[in-house]
Amino acid sequence: MKQPTKQNMENIWLKEPEDHDFPAAQDYLELIYEPTEAAKLAKKLKAAKTIIKKSKDIFRASGLHILPADNKHIQANIQKIVERKKLSPILLVRDNGRVVIADGYHRLCCSYYLTEDLDVPCRLVSR
Repeated sequence: MKQPTKQNMENIWLKEPEDHDFPAAQDYLELIYEPTEAAKLAKKLKAAKTIIKKSKDIFRASGLHILPADNKHIQANIQKIVERKKLSPILLVRDNGRVVIADGYHRLCCSYYLTEDLDVPCRLVSR
C-alpha cells in the first residue's frame, strides 16, 4: 500500500464531522452509558465547536492503545489520504479525568501513524 506523502498530509481533515458520525458515536456511547445519557452526549457533540488537539495527547487522555498499523480500517484511512480524500474529525467525551473516543478511533490511530504530533480536529464535550 502506498504511504502518504507530505503533500498528501496537508489538510487531510474535513472541517466538520460527517452526519453519520453522530449516530455512530451514540451507538458506541450506549455501550458505556444508559441510552438517554448517550443520546444527550451525541446531541452535545453535534452542537459543539470543532477544536484542534494533538493525536498523541488524545491517546494519552483516552488511555487506549494504538491499533497495529496493518489494521484494515487504519489502512483504509491511509488509502483515503493517499487519494486526497479527507477524514472526518474525531468525537470525544470528557468523563472523570479521561477521554472517551465516541467516534473516530481508527482515524485517530491512522493520524498517529502519520505523525504523533498531527493536529486533529475534534469535538470535545463533558459528560
